[in-house]
Amino acid sequence: MFNRTITAFATAIALTGAAQAQTAMPFALDWKFEGPAAPYFSAVDNGHFTAEGLSVEISEGAGSLDAIPKVATGAFPVGFADINSLVKFLDQNPGAPVIAVMMVYDKPPFAVVGRKSLGVNGPADLAGKVLGAPPPDGAWAQFPIFAAENGLDMATITVEPVGFPTREPMLAEGKVASITGFSFSSTLNLKRLGVPADDISVILMADHGVALYGNAIIVNTDFAAANPAQVTGFLRAVAMGWKDAINDPQTAVAGLIKRNPAADAALESERLQMAIDANVLTDYVKANGMGGVDAARMARAIEQTKSVYSFNNEPNAALYFTDAYLPTDGSLKLQ
Repeated sequence: MFNRTITAFATAIALTGAAQAQTAMPFALDWKFEGPAAPYFSAVDNGHFTAEGLSVEISEGAGSLDAIPKVATGAFPVGFADINSLVKFLDQNPGAPVIAVMMVYDKPPFAVVGRKSLGVNGPADLAGKVLGAPPPDGAWAQFPIFAAENGLDMATITVEPVGFPTREPMLAEGKVASITGFSFSSTLNLKRLGVPADDISVILMADHGVALYGNAIIVNTDFAAANPAQVTGFLRAVAMGWKDAINDPQTAVAGLIKRNPAADAALESERLQMAIDANVLTDYVKANGMGGVDAARMARAIEQTKSVYSFNNEPNAALYFTDAYLPTDGSLKLQ
């Protein structure tokens, strides 16, 4: 009995030590707890973060630019944000301790979403019409590149600044003819508002000349320098979470609904599948695994950004993205 008590005490001490050894890595998302956030909750629920010695609390965001200052100031060690907005942020704040370390949306979901009944079917149809765009929206931030690549005169488009909560309702009510947004978010929000699917036109910027990448995991560089193994472990857990969601999206969405009970499971399942099919599991990712970038494409993306944005400093891809923390054990293969 005495030995059993000693053993139980020693086990308790060991477990307490393990819990204390966990590194806290709060994670700032770009947006609400919707379908594409489910893989991160899968990484929590399936123990992938815990296996890496990490304690991860996930927080909602308010747009794809939202996490950048949070991570740069050290309020969060890791976040999820639009890499193109990060490029501009670092140009305007040289030396800020933030960098992208894992590409997630290999094909960005930046889109113009319109209604066919309001005359919007393709890029040329935007001229002479009203476009609703939230100022902090990642898709709106890239719209000038899309316009330039498609020969659109910005002066012919009436841009109506709108809030995220009113964006899709305004389009559903016909107060604007199109909006900027992420394809999977705006499309399904419109369907939820009763807009028929065959009346929705989704103009993906990536299908119309835009070579940009999309959202990536970003990290505070001071934190990463002090905790390189933890950052790599975080990225490995994220990849495992995405793999779980790809293999079992229903369970992944169930984990999401636990955190957002007001969400519609069917709608969020569709939203997650759209993100997987169009943005995450691309041909490049199937061939090379998740997380990396192609240097030539990144260079072209920077050139496109230069065509519509005047850099204060000479752009340098090494300032915006590093693969130094990506795991090399094969865990980035999603299939």
